[in-house]
Amino acid sequence: MAVKIRLARHGAKKKPIYRVVVADAHSPRDGRYIEQVGRYNPNTDPSEITLDLEKVEKWIANGAQPTDTVKRLIEAAKKAQ
Repeated sequence: MAVKIRLARHGAKKKPIYRVVVADAHSPRDGRYIEQVGRYNPNTDPSEITLDLEKVEKWIANGAQPTDTVKRLIEAAKKAQ
């Protein structure tokens, strides 16, 4: 089973809020996921990034592949720490 760490879109029209989720690569974007590991709100200034870095590192160690956007969010969260 190919596992990805990616964004799932939620929120109102034109005001997205994203959940950072661990999901099977074949499941739909907003569909079923294994675990939620964080949130990303681009509507605030500055953008709000909330990640559980321990869970993210655990999933990456177990073989989960983060998307390019999630990689950038992980780097930003590590810098902010």
